[in-house]
Amino acid sequence: MAKRMATLTLIGGPTLLIEINGFRLLTDPTFDPPGLYQKAPVHFEKLTGPALSIDDIGRLDAVLLSHDQHLDNLDRTGRTLLPKVPVTYTTSVGAERLKGNAMGLAPFQTHVLERPDGGRLFVTATPARHGPVGIEPISGDVIGFLIGTDEPGDTLYVSGDTVWYEGTRDVARRYSPRIVVPFAGSAEPRGSFHMTMNSNDVLEVAAAFPSAAILPIHNEGWVHFKETASDLQNSFAALSIAHRLTTFMRGVPVVLEF
Repeated sequence: MAKRMATLTLIGGPTLLIEINGFRLLTDPTFDPPGLYQKAPVHFEKLTGPALSIDDIGRLDAVLLSHDQHLDNLDRTGRTLLPKVPVTYTTSVGAERLKGNAMGLAPFQTHVLERPDGGRLFVTATPARHGPVGIEPISGDVIGFLIGTDEPGDTLYVSGDTVWYEGTRDVARRYSPRIVVPFAGSAEPRGSFHMTMNSNDVLEVAAAFPSAAILPIHNEGWVHFKETASDLQNSFAALSIAHRLTTFMRGVPVVLEF
C-alpha cells in the first residue's frame, strides 16, 4: 500500500489543523486573544493568542468539536467560525445547543465525510470522560474522534478533553490508528484533580497504541494547565521512549507519513 501523508499544525491550546487526503479539519476552535474570561466558579484565563487567525486557515471541510460548553475548547471567536464550515461534529447534546450545521455523534458512531470529487474520510466518535469518576454532571458530555482513510479508525485519534479510563482503553482495543493526539496538560480548573490527561495518562496512551506516533496538544496557553510540554518530554525520556513523542511548535506544520 502506498504511503500517505498527514500535516498537523497546532494553532494553540486544543485547536489543531489536520490535513489528510485533501481534507482540512479543525479541532476545538479557539481564536480569542489572551485575557481573563472569569474567575469563578471556574478560573478561565487565556495566556496566549492563536498562531494563525481564522482567515489564515482558509477553507475547512469539518470541525471536530469535543464539546461546546467550555471556553477553552470553543471560545467566542471560535463560535463565529462554525456557520462557515460544512459540518461540525460534536456530542449529541452539543449539536442540540449549537443547531445549524452541527451533527451529534454517539461514541463509536461513524459518519462518512465526502467531497464532490469522490474523496472520503471516516469520522468516528470516541468515548471521553472530562475528569475523575463522578465529574460527568459537572463537566458535561465530551467526545473524541477517530479519522479513517481506508477504514474507520485506521489513521488518527484525537482524544478530546478526557483522562485515561475504561472508555479510552476501549478505543485502543478496537482501533490501531497510526497517529494519536492526546489532550494533555493535566488541567486543574476546579481543584487538585486533573480534567485532562497528565503525564501518566499519556504514557498509558503510548503503551496502548504501541505503533502510533504520539503528538500531545492542549497543554499550553491557559492558566489551569499544571503540566507543560517539557514535563511530558521529561517523562517520556525517563522511560527511554522519547522517540515516540513529537512536540508541536505553534504555527509550524508537522508532516507525518502513514
